[in-house]
Amino acid sequence: MVPNRLRLALVLFVLVAHAPLAAQQVRRTLPGTRPDTAAAKTAPGVRPGTAAQQDAYGVIDGLVTDTSLVPLRGARISILRTSLQVGTGLNGRFRIVDVPSGQYIVIVRRAGFHPTSAVLQVSASDTLRLSYTLSEAPAELAPVTITAQRMSARMTEFENRRKQGQGEFMTQEQIERHNPAYPTELLRLFSSINVAMTKGAGGGGEDIYYPVSARATGGMTSTGEAACFMTVFVDNVPMPVPFSLDLLPSPRQMMGIEVYAGVATMPIQYASLNRSCGIILVWTKDGSGEGSKP
Repeated sequence: MVPNRLRLALVLFVLVAHAPLAAQQVRRTLPGTRPDTAAAKTAPGVRPGTAAQQDAYGVIDGLVTDTSLVPLRGARISILRTSLQVGTGLNGRFRIVDVPSGQYIVIVRRAGFHPTSAVLQVSASDTLRLSYTLSEAPAELAPVTITAQRMSARMTEFENRRKQGQGEFMTQEQIERHNPAYPTELLRLFSSINVAMTKGAGGGGEDIYYPVSARATGGMTSTGEAACFMTVFVDNVPMPVPFSLDLLPSPRQMMGIEVYAGVATMPIQYASLNRSCGIILVWTKDGSGEGSKP
């Protein structure tokens, strides 16, 4: 006759052996993507860790090359408004898994090359296959060491341009004084900017806000209104044009904003024929989108 203790041990062994494989696996994901399923909020009736929850995430699979299509190792890929960063391998490839479905701004940069950015729409249970080409940037001089009060190079340039008075500026102190909830509330305060609103695809969906020149016309919005879209930079990285202002970092993350109405007043390193509608330079506290000069 089998003792009760031995019988109990046999029952437990059988239960563990037949447990579902998915429950025994630990999927490794990148920091800043999917939270632990034990703490994640799921839709009513959806069990954490099940196929239904996994279907709410997508994958970004990409390649970074130079203009000769040579793969670039060590390029950094980040998603604006998140702490996520990954690097490319020897073959120039990168892969980000478990990305919640939604719209994102992806920034690609590498030392010695001009950075680039793109708007991505990640769909549930889908894999985006992308490629980015970076053009070489001219070599910069070695940085000068200053023993006075420490200030980053980008904010030193910000202060120097502000003293020259060529554009419109908003400092961190002024941003905090306004204490806005959304970036659009700040940009409406600049006389050079008109914030244009359009509807989503097909005239439905959420409202989309774009920065347009207050002094020029050109282009066309989905509502049929003439518009001259301004170019937005985040920490020296140019954003796609036209750019949805809702994709900007939170005002709490901003350290300064400068606006130039046209090529005649903007700094020479930003001047270009396709920027005649003006530019908006947004500087963040952590420099998460920092790239080499345009």
